[in-house]
Amino acid sequence: MRIALFDSGIGGLTVLSHARRVLPSEEFLFFADRDHVPYGTKSVPAVRGYVREAFRFLIEKQRADAVVVACNTATSVAVDEMRRLYEVPIIGMEPAVKKALAQDGERRVLVTATPITINGEKLRRLVSAHDTHHLVDLLALPRLVEFAERREFVSPRVEEYLWNALAPYDLVHYSAVVLGCTHFNYFKDTLRRLLPKVVGFVDGNEGTVEELARRTGLCTMPAGTQMASCRFFESGRPVAGAEPLARIESYLARAARMEEIV
Repeated sequence: MRIALFDSGIGGLTVLSHARRVLPSEEFLFFADRDHVPYGTKSVPAVRGYVREAFRFLIEKQRADAVVVACNTATSVAVDEMRRLYEVPIIGMEPAVKKALAQDGERRVLVTATPITINGEKLRRLVSAHDTHHLVDLLALPRLVEFAERREFVSPRVEEYLWNALAPYDLVHYSAVVLGCTHFNYFKDTLRRLLPKVVGFVDGNEGTVEELARRTGLCTMPAGTQMASCRFFESGRPVAGAEPLARIESYLARAARMEEIV
């Protein structure tokens, strides 16, 4: 099966890293819209236009059998429209609010995401449906996308940014931080140093891949060393050459390491 993963940039590689290891026999396409990243600080109509272009390329030109929108921002504003336009399975992502609340139910949960996701109606409905005890706080972290796109994961600037953003929250009273943007997973090592030990991470990556398997009739395998093949595109252009491909591999390697941090 030819499965496409789409993101505004390289955040979706954190989903791809997991998907290639649990679905090693499939064929993957990865589309990073590097011409328009970041999505989270742009207007909703602009993001919808970018998503339409990406889907036309992936489904009409590359003949994808299924598409994973590995971007919480794009899911929140455009996935419903894409499902009306195309008949292939389309799997979106949303901040794992329900999962985080189910793990504890008494302590607070901090949901981090991009501004579009934080301010969007889709997240508001999600929180309203599951946060019956009013335990959820929302925090936009737009600069993390910018840091990730330039491969600045561990630095004094990243640490200062996160320290200042988290300062208003008494984190010893929280059970989890929800990583509601796929770019945020790259910063788990820095966040782990800043957060109390009692605070865990929750993201939607594994659940999204499980939903992909369910919707397409595939069976996931325990993650191993074998990985599915993948072709990479940046805003519709094939990624070729040793240096660009090495850059992608460095992101995938970091994503795999971050997956081990809890």
